[in-house]
Amino acid sequence: MPLLQAGEYRPDVSDYLGSASRNVLNVIPRGDGYGPFPSFSAYTTALPAACRGAFYALKSNGSVITFAGTSTKLYQLNNTDFTWTDVSLGAGSYSALSSTAQWQFAQFGNLVFATQANAAMQVFDLSSSSAFANSLGSPPQAAYISVVGRFLVLSGLLSFPYRIQWSGLNNVNAATSWDGLTLGSDHQDFPDGGIVRGVAGGEAGIIFQDQAIRRMSYVPGSPIIFQIDRITQDKGLYAPYSIIRAGEKIFFYAGQGFHKIEPGGVPEQIGREKVDRTFLADLDKGNLQLFMGAADPRSTRVYWAYKSGSGTVGTYDKLLGYDFVLDRFFPIVATGEYLLGISQTGLTLENLDAISSSLDALTLSLDAYATAVQPEVAQFNASHVLGFFRGSNLEATIESAEQGTDENRITIRGFRPVTDAATVYGSVSYRDTPSAAAISGVEVPVNVRTGRCDMMRDTRYSRFKTRIPAGINWTFCAGVVPDVTTGGTL
Repeated sequence: MPLLQAGEYRPDVSDYLGSASRNVLNVIPRGDGYGPFPSFSAYTTALPAACRGAFYALKSNGSVITFAGTSTKLYQLNNTDFTWTDVSLGAGSYSALSSTAQWQFAQFGNLVFATQANAAMQVFDLSSSSAFANSLGSPPQAAYISVVGRFLVLSGLLSFPYRIQWSGLNNVNAATSWDGLTLGSDHQDFPDGGIVRGVAGGEAGIIFQDQAIRRMSYVPGSPIIFQIDRITQDKGLYAPYSIIRAGEKIFFYAGQGFHKIEPGGVPEQIGREKVDRTFLADLDKGNLQLFMGAADPRSTRVYWAYKSGSGTVGTYDKLLGYDFVLDRFFPIVATGEYLLGISQTGLTLENLDAISSSLDALTLSLDAYATAVQPEVAQFNASHVLGFFRGSNLEATIESAEQGTDENRITIRGFRPVTDAATVYGSVSYRDTPSAAAISGVEVPVNVRTGRCDMMRDTRYSRFKTRIPAGINWTFCAGVVPDVTTGGTL
């Protein structure tokens, strides 16, 4: 038989005599099949408590400053020994986050803002601050924050849930920033569409409500400041932290499934008849604060972390990735508290001098450190430690669509996995009718001489599964070449 290509992950549809797969795990899609996904590699020491939000900022000299929040504290990463320093207002504690909320951050020039609905908005000046302070101008307490053009926009307001409010133009931390008069500062209440759940920033903002999505566009010189147009009817945001901005594209999860918005466009479904039904059935709908998205700027992939119904309290246990160029989803097993795109802190020669007596304490090799590094996907794991996905390869599973024929039985004599992995295991499933449960056959190692997984099985329908153990170096798996003959008609 010819090559049976590694199929697209589409668990929502039947794989009966198809080309899609219902079972791939811990791999990323490639044009020629799948590649490996690396394990978590620790980068910092642990936060004192569970991470409830994190952010990195770029100083004017190009260096990176990393912030993280717990339920009641804000911390800054020490760029020398990678410990966390308390930078909360007055070294005190904030009112605790709601159990369904996270800290949100935004950078505006040299200023980093941090917000949550139960506390006054905080500000940190990258050029001079040693701790956060209350933002000037008495901005409203808000759950969400974003930058639209040259305005700071707040939403999820504690006292006005149907409102968004923005600062004056380039005026974000002054006594007049939020007065509704100065440099275009103002607010907008929405009579319909439900509670505002967030705003995706950019040159134009995308406002997400429970049952509506609107676009806000700056109109210079106009008394209305922003033109706000409704772009959906009866479609809004299901999970407030599922919004991802990847370049000019926006990805999010609505009540109807996963969507994207192209620049100037309207929402388009990307998960329908692919993953939407399977995902919704697996999602723990009572813990949407753990359903969060992040982009990987080094690739064309975005990721959503989420807690499944069987996951541990307080952490997510799964990632669902999406490659928006290949238009393919892929699932990953990962346990963590917070997922984000972040840049690694640079390590200068001065930093090395400071830790020269304890180089063994470095969590990464010296080759991995640079003064400026492009952001990548990272997470805080269940032990409150920040790290990147740079470890050894995770165990990978790739299963084909179900093959067979209704009229004749087939005899399987084995298959050849098409991969550059040196260690591979193979197995087949079998059943005689589409209504019967598939039975997994015995797993066998690949024959190093022939490159085959040899077995013997008589059945009517079968799937071919390839498993590559954790820690094995490999780059691609294109599929399998089955060795199958036609049997009888019983």
